[in-house]
Amino acid sequence: MASKKSPNPIDIHVGSRVRLRRMMLGMSQEKLGEALGITFQQIQKYEKGTNRVGASRLQHIATVLKVPVSFFFEDAPGTPDEAFGFAENQPHSYVVDFLSSSEGLSLNKAFVRIKDARVRRRIVDLVQSLAGEEEPVT
Repeated sequence: MASKKSPNPIDIHVGSRVRLRRMMLGMSQEKLGEALGITFQQIQKYEKGTNRVGASRLQHIATVLKVPVSFFFEDAPGTPDEAFGFAENQPHSYVVDFLSSSEGLSLNKAFVRIKDARVRRRIVDLVQSLAGEEEPVT
């Protein structure tokens, strides 16, 4: 009995970046599919990484989502440390995971619209206290 092949980590990453950007734009899977001439089910498969996105399709997705193709590979698994130049630490995937969630995206969009830096700081303090974090990050 043959087992199903699990998705490649790069395909999963690229799909999650497609989802992240689509959600940042407030675009539905259906709208993206229409713009690409494919079904929303195919978009779902791309976003989950179960179907690999071909080069020409990825270029078309990048055009529709208004990002360079390189956007989909930022922080990809297996990226050599040298690619980060002088950065001290490699970016953490939890940021991408957070922004890929509907709650994270909504929170981020609302937070950046707050103009008063003191109010933003108080919100960070509130969230840290609710999360049980002892020391506030400055």
